[in-house]
Amino acid sequence: MLTFDHFNFNVFDLEKSLAFYKDACGLVPVREKEAKDGSFKLVFLGDGKTGFRLELTWLRDRTEPYHLGDLEYHLALAADDYDAAYRKHKEMGVVCYENPGMGIYFISDPDGYWIEIVPMR
Repeated sequence: MLTFDHFNFNVFDLEKSLAFYKDACGLVPVREKEAKDGSFKLVFLGDGKTGFRLELTWLRDRTEPYHLGDLEYHLALAADDYDAAYRKHKEMGVVCYENPGMGIYFISDPDGYWIEIVPMR
């Protein structure tokens, strides 16, 4: 039997991404790993409620932002207060797509990754 453990996003500016995920999603570092030679750093973020982790990977030698293709993938987060989350994300200017018919919207992180926000079911 396999269970979900974590999902990874490679990020260009780790500090900017950490601030975004804390402010926009309430995710905070729960574990870190850094290469002895400083060539990479992994930061695992958690929500404090579930065991699922978002791994942010930073590569020291990366000189250009990542090309994310057509963004046919995304991470989804459930909001216990969907309306308050929506208002906050609108104020932050990070809402990139809305689908009121489905009752969802998406926000975009500093690297352009999309995060779907769904109401808690």
